[in-house]
Amino acid sequence: MFHGPVDIRVAAFDDPDARKLIDAVQQEYVRRYGDPDVTPVDPAEFAPPNGLFLLGYVDGAPVASGGWRAHDGDEEPEFRPGDAELKRMYVVDAMRGRGLARAMLAELERTAKDAGRTRLVLETGTRQPEAIALYRSSGYTDIPKFGVYRHTPESICLAKEL
Repeated sequence: MFHGPVDIRVAAFDDPDARKLIDAVQQEYVRRYGDPDVTPVDPAEFAPPNGLFLLGYVDGAPVASGGWRAHDGDEEPEFRPGDAELKRMYVVDAMRGRGLARAMLAELERTAKDAGRTRLVLETGTRQPEAIALYRSSGYTDIPKFGVYRHTPESICLAKEL
């Protein structure tokens, strides 16, 4: 577990540090699945009050990211009013296994709830066992698949009531 100071800050989705980590997570998807995540993402979706993007810094370096964007049941039949979707959760390799992802997830849950969101939903994949373990141990449970990967056998969709 990471016990040093982590500085979690609000950032724009297209902030240079955010772009660096988003590019890294996309390369992680390429390594694990052969392709980047092609889910449509508009940086404006992660701007308050209908979204938020967070960066975690250790010793001034960006080492973790994650965001949420509001969904109110109009884009996908699986979404409900009050939903928010988690996107781009990532921790750099050198900092994994220290609790940073759990700290980022807790802050994303807190900020989504504070913004009036009632449930977090996410899509991950079977080749990300660490992510699946984090989400399940944090109270996320299976829901019907949604999004561009709904028909992909490796896709797993999870949700947690806030």
